[in-house]
Amino acid sequence: MRYPEIWRRENLTEIPATFVGIINDCIVANKAVVIVKGLDEWPNEYQRQYGTIDLYWIVRDGGLMLLLSQLLLTKESFESCKIQVFCIAEEDSDAEALKADVKKFLYDLRMQAEVIVITMKSWDGPTEGGRQQDESLEAYTSAQHRIAGYLTEMKSTAQKEGTPLMADKKPVVVNEQQVEKFLYTMLKLNSTILSHSRMAAIVLISLPPPPINHPAYFYMEYMDLLVENVPRLLIVRGYRRDVVTLFT
Repeated sequence: MRYPEIWRRENLTEIPATFVGIINDCIVANKAVVIVKGLDEWPNEYQRQYGTIDLYWIVRDGGLMLLLSQLLLTKESFESCKIQVFCIAEEDSDAEALKADVKKFLYDLRMQAEVIVITMKSWDGPTEGGRQQDESLEAYTSAQHRIAGYLTEMKSTAQKEGTPLMADKKPVVVNEQQVEKFLYTMLKLNSTILSHSRMAAIVLISLPPPPINHPAYFYMEYMDLLVENVPRLLIVRGYRRDVVTLFT
């Protein structure tokens, strides 16, 4: 489906709940999800692309992103592109071992791609000094303010009506530290994509599943921060079944 970039418009208040509902339905039904951002800027068959197809492989998805990248190469517009696979690893993990594993996996599948491992510090609370360089900092701060305003409204309504916190007609649980963690993670992923894939013809990234009990509005804020300034993006969730195997 298409990423709803217009969801903030006043008359489209149902979009967050609908969007999250579709993703959750697909997860429950064990269906794959592919969300396209930048459909209006997608090249036609005569607009040849010469950059890279960049995959940000965060979770095991049965190889759906790899399969999609290979299918893109069969199209005239993308056939001159090269594939780069970025593996996101935590800072204390063995990056070289991970890189060797992924390279062997791709070699066994006869897939040609450059493998790049990016180590990312796991979240241990905000550190202002490390953020000043981030191009997406303004979007991050704006998302924080909007979420805080939305949360204040929710609390006010719950207090007036004597009900638990409600969003989208359902009770929700808001752990403010967890919300901050999601925002910070999206900020780091977005900054990483902008650092390494600014010239990419297309970027593919794993779809973060909607956190349980978070308002749909919050999830849209997380996703907006993830896709900020990335013009052409495929956000992919496989269905945990291998679609790329040694026998493909």
